[in-house]
Amino acid sequence: MSSSTSTTSTVEPATPVEAVRVADPYPYYARLVAERPFAFDEVLGAWVAADAAAVRAVLGSGALRVRPVAEPVPAGIAGTAAGEVFGELVRMTDGAAAARLKGVVAEALAGADLGHAGALASRFTREVLAEGGEVPYEELMFGVPARVVAALSGLTDGADREAARAIADFVRCIPATATPADHRAAARAATRLRELLAPPLASAPPAPPPHATPAAGPAPRPPYPAPRANGLLRELVAAAERSGWAHPGPLLSNAIGFLSQTYDATAGLIGNTLVALARGAGTPDTGALVREVVRYDAPVQNTRRFAAEPFTHAGSTVEPGQQLLVLLAAANRDPAVNPDPDVLSTERVNPLVFTFGAGAHRCPGGELATVLATAVVTELRRAGWSTTATPAYRPLANARIPLL
Repeated sequence: MSSSTSTTSTVEPATPVEAVRVADPYPYYARLVAERPFAFDEVLGAWVAADAAAVRAVLGSGALRVRPVAEPVPAGIAGTAAGEVFGELVRMTDGAAAARLKGVVAEALAGADLGHAGALASRFTREVLAEGGEVPYEELMFGVPARVVAALSGLTDGADREAARAIADFVRCIPATATPADHRAAARAATRLRELLAPPLASAPPAPPPHATPAAGPAPRPPYPAPRANGLLRELVAAAERSGWAHPGPLLSNAIGFLSQTYDATAGLIGNTLVALARGAGTPDTGALVREVVRYDAPVQNTRRFAAEPFTHAGSTVEPGQQLLVLLAAANRDPAVNPDPDVLSTERVNPLVFTFGAGAHRCPGGELATVLATAVVTELRRAGWSTTATPAYRPLANARIPLL
């Protein structure tokens, strides 16, 4: 589901991007926080925000965008189904319309049944483990969370598995390193995901008032029975109606976004929690451990911003057209906001965590990712799994995902 190529190194990384996949990037991040909290990196050709103050300022600035102004959609997928979906994802767009749609998406996710999501993740994990053989960490880290989100969107009877496979292909178009083959796979996947999600989205009624009887769903359609209009898509439609949002296309794209946002982040959170346990984090409270791993060993280590207007911080000015690398993982361990940041402690009270972003583009799916990771890791602990404390990491630019 993700590249199996690995790179693990004890050598200090040359850039913050390389830091994502080394064995221990945190001493390097700590030096950046202490010595270069906001500075231009000549190797990357980008500004780097490392400490909490810089990261907070960057994420909260209206002068910065999530995509280059001249290339709102990656050139390799422009004009394809993948490009159309990408261009409507609230995480990839700015402006008043995007902010309004972001409110709809956030409201839908806030209405998700997290208890049901956790129960599904537990059941799917047990089913995978019951197949026997070596523990299939890839399926547990990537496939199970994607299947849960698909099921929450009403996809069942095999459609959930197909959606999980398709989203694995779709997210291949997102990195800047994506190849033409990745772009073609993403375009095919986007087309199929639209086909899978359009019927349940179109049939989803608003969330019923208390004690109301839900309306009956439509008749079955091949190749899968029409999914029940429930869960995330029902919440999405209800939130759209409350806000007066009347454009179905962006809703469909962001239904696909529910799957894509879950993919790498949840996989990294599951994997990094398992690594923490292998290194001796012996707490019985798996949920508390997962929440601390979100800060301590962030599954999403960095994100990027692009200057549309001048941006000034700490006496330095980023000019329009320049880009910024925002080190979420470094800010999580800034001692100015989190005391004893290099200690993994499940007893922290209200830590400041940047992993899921902040400001207008804060990821609204963070709680769902935490619930899914907790359920998967809990089932693995019950099953007596074992893994390595010194894994290799996938050669990704922003997601820290171990190879187990």
